[in-house]
Amino acid sequence: MSSAAPTAPDAAPEQAFRLADRVNRRPRATRLLAAVRRHRADLLAALIFAVLAGWLTHGLWPDPGGRILALNPEDQTLYEWFLAVDARALLGDFDLLTDRLNAPDGVNLMANTTVIALGVLFAPVTLSLGAPVTFALLAAANLAGTALAWYLLFHRTLHARRLAAALGGGLCGFGPGMVSQTNSHLHMTAQWLVPVIVWLVVRLLRASDPGPGSTDETGRTRTTGPDRRRQFTSAAGLAGAVTAQVFIGEEVLFLAAITLLVMAIGYAVADRDLARRALPGFAGGLAIAAGLALLVLGYPLWFQFAGPQGVADGMFTPAYFSADLSSWWTLSPLSVAGSDESARLTTGPAEYNTFLGWPLLLVAAVCAIWAGRRRLVFACVVAGLVMGALSLGPEVVLGGTRTAIPGPYALIGGLPVVDGALPMRFALALLPIVATLLVLAVDRALRSSGRARRLVPLAVGVALLPIFPASLPTAGRPPVPEFVTGGHWRQCVPPGGVLVPVPLPTPKEPWPMRWATAADAGFRLPEGFFIGPYGRGGTAAMGTFKQPTSALLADVARRGDQPAIGDEQRRQAARDADFWGASCVALTDDAPHAESLRTTLEQLYGPATRIADAWTWRV
Repeated sequence: MSSAAPTAPDAAPEQAFRLADRVNRRPRATRLLAAVRRHRADLLAALIFAVLAGWLTHGLWPDPGGRILALNPEDQTLYEWFLAVDARALLGDFDLLTDRLNAPDGVNLMANTTVIALGVLFAPVTLSLGAPVTFALLAAANLAGTALAWYLLFHRTLHARRLAAALGGGLCGFGPGMVSQTNSHLHMTAQWLVPVIVWLVVRLLRASDPGPGSTDETGRTRTTGPDRRRQFTSAAGLAGAVTAQVFIGEEVLFLAAITLLVMAIGYAVADRDLARRALPGFAGGLAIAAGLALLVLGYPLWFQFAGPQGVADGMFTPAYFSADLSSWWTLSPLSVAGSDESARLTTGPAEYNTFLGWPLLLVAAVCAIWAGRRRLVFACVVAGLVMGALSLGPEVVLGGTRTAIPGPYALIGGLPVVDGALPMRFALALLPIVATLLVLAVDRALRSSGRARRLVPLAVGVALLPIFPASLPTAGRPPVPEFVTGGHWRQCVPPGGVLVPVPLPTPKEPWPMRWATAADAGFRLPEGFFIGPYGRGGTAAMGTFKQPTSALLADVARRGDQPAIGDEQRRQAARDADFWGASCVALTDDAPHAESLRTTLEQLYGPATRIADAWTWRV
């Protein structure tokens, strides 16, 4: 007989279950560990990109609600409001025509750069921690995500060595134009879907190529034919990526499409046999992708151009937003080797798109000559020259002086959709183009055994060093009034009602929009900072017409003078409040010339009621 202790009948199944669980857990842990080991280089690249992005935006992190990007605070205020409005989709309160600004007309979200997809995706963060936290997260995530996406494309699709891919991805994500656009332009820095779109286009092209064929014993050429299944999946994936990008940033999609078109033409010229074989299937796949995308995008695009508060044209002057030719060989003021003096070569700190510097341009040209893979290099060079030339706008500017020499942009200026893009932003396409040339050259050098193995990566590193980005400057901003943050606004404005802050928000001074942002867009505001059809003849314009009472209050806030208030002004104030559908007018102590504004408002609307730190008038 065995000397082992008897086991209770109920214990056997339990022991068997525990044993099986341990056996099942070991393979899962082993597979996870193996996956980490297999992708540790990719994870390291992602970590480096994330740390760099966090460092560049570190000025926001101690207090996102109390800090702001110092070089473009107006646009940050606008985008935080966008994020607050987008987040309301999680509450079931969202429409392409939002009534939360420009009461009573509202704002067409498709006609504005509202990053709807990002706002909805990060809605839980916005509703729980506030839109400033979401903004700070996206400012960093867009840089790191774009760099990582291009790194994976270079490594997985071009099959470049990881060092080469990392250098290229870093340039794409942290180049001068990207760092500059991070000054509040979330719709321009969210480019992490562009490499996905490029990959899907390449995948569609490969699936459409039946191959050069082979000759059988009879002398006839046989081909395997295009891969129909892969064509359709690529087209469907492309439709999905394009649709998502439309709701993130249409201008980025437009620039990517133009660049890919030029590259496709260049590649077709360099490889006519491939163009002849693959064009029918490739064109058919693009048609399928366009048809699938339009099933979703048809109504939103119609709404953008022809819907309520929609605009069908651009509002920015191409001649003003043209790149200075000399800015191409100048270093960005936002790079470690840059100078503030070069800022005069562009329109503002968010538009250092062309500042690549002469070392990088020189090395890129040498890499293009030496890199090999001639067809791809030829396509990149053609696309780079075309996009760079278009960035110069309708008239070439050199050193701040207009030369009267027409630029290539003059050939396409005024065309639908093109008119809505800023010429100088065409230069953003040069980052991935130049990065591709550098990747090809460095990868070829790393695969060689000669002197080039060290010389080429060193030359590329030296060229990239002067444009290494400096951290973005930030500044403190006044706190949002307790009247708003404490929810006291509900005492005079019902949810969804109209609150009139004094002075009212404008494109140049949108600060009262922070009130609505802090309240998760729980109330509506008149006027504000947005794009709408208020230009001459209903063309696109920034903001709207000021009502007489709004203009009067803005003048008091600007100069501090006491205006003469009579019956006519009081009647006009009542008419304006009725036009806005206002429930309450509010003035806080930190408003400019607050005492003069309070006196004026009391003459217009009667005695004030103090609620928390605000004076209020029910109208």
